[in-house]
Amino acid sequence: MIVKQGSSVTVEYEGRFENGEIFDSSTHGDHSHPLTFEVGKKQVIEGFEKAVIGMRDGDEKTFSVEPKEGYGLPDERLFREIPRKSLPIKPEPAPGMTLAINTPEGGQIPVTIAKVEKDIVTLDFNHHLAGRKLLFKIKVIGIDKDPPVHNHS
Repeated sequence: MIVKQGSSVTVEYEGRFENGEIFDSSTHGDHSHPLTFEVGKKQVIEGFEKAVIGMRDGDEKTFSVEPKEGYGLPDERLFREIPRKSLPIKPEPAPGMTLAINTPEGGQIPVTIAKVEKDIVTLDFNHHLAGRKLLFKIKVIGIDKDPPVHNHS
């Protein structure tokens, strides 16, 4: 069977930055947590979806995803300045540090500290992979033409 639009595909994967640093993997220690998604449903980034089309069960591939088909380019509108005093005293805020911000819906989202000044801290609400070229190594371990039906009864 060949992966095409509408296929439910399961892959083992490893994602790296250009410097070789791994940012995500389906293998955690001696456990594997493969990723299953339906092609065409935007459940994964566009470049990842495009790369699996035409692959067969057992195929392996290494490919790169540019920001425009990944998490996009950083959006300047997603930078916010807040008063330094609105953050906890400890730990001392530093550029690159990630904070969890509460959302109005009761959830949390990660934000990165972009800049720290005497009285102002600039937060970056862009996805932490925005603007990054991503390198993936994948192996197709399952293809199901019909997505599985989940009964929640």
